[in-house]
Amino acid sequence: MAAPVGCGGNQGGKETMLKLHGFAVSNYFNMVRMALMEKGAPFEIIETYPSQEAAFLSRSPVGKVPCLETAQGFLSETSVMLDYLEEVLPTPAFYPADPFRRAQVRQAIAMMELYIELPARRLYPGVFFGGSNSEATVAEVEPVLRKGMAGLKALLQCSPFVMGEQMTHADFFATFTFSLAGNVARKVYNWDLVAEVPGLGETLARLNARDSVQVCNADMKAAMAAFQARMKP
Repeated sequence: MAAPVGCGGNQGGKETMLKLHGFAVSNYFNMVRMALMEKGAPFEIIETYPSQEAAFLSRSPVGKVPCLETAQGFLSETSVMLDYLEEVLPTPAFYPADPFRRAQVRQAIAMMELYIELPARRLYPGVFFGGSNSEATVAEVEPVLRKGMAGLKALLQCSPFVMGEQMTHADFFATFTFSLAGNVARKVYNWDLVAEVPGLGETLARLNARDSVQVCNADMKAAMAAFQARMKP
């Protein structure tokens, strides 16, 4: 199903160049959607779910969403899509001009993905989808999350954005990583994960007040019940 979006979609009856394939409950989909909206880029949403069918694998090699349809073909992997958008839509810039600072933004993104998003995802069945989490998994995930938050405490600046004065792609990752990982930590460990980094809660509140995030969150909320039913064992 195709859905035009407010800052993109079809303009003047012309077909948009960029089409974002995915679904509203996917945090990675929303990271890319937020970037497109903050860029003010014309794009179209194609509601798509992961698939191992040959037709979809020709677009997304391991069958994941999101994927981005461009005039030249398809791209998958969120960080790759964000880098591509920065190349083809250079303003506003969401990477610092300085190479070292740019590398620090990528470092923050990698740490959030490897030590927060992916470990927390292992506990989604028991938190969001009506399943259960084994004691072993619960025990394995906690030290990884704590290690990741200690590392991010040393790296994130949170004044006013995640990496300082400039909004960056790290903000898109943080917005849609901690919204879910924070819920996981509270429900499984009774732990306020976000409080581990001074100022992170305030930064996330500012990000969640942005129009782009408000739209993504509203669509996610509207789609959540049906998605949870789909995912229940």
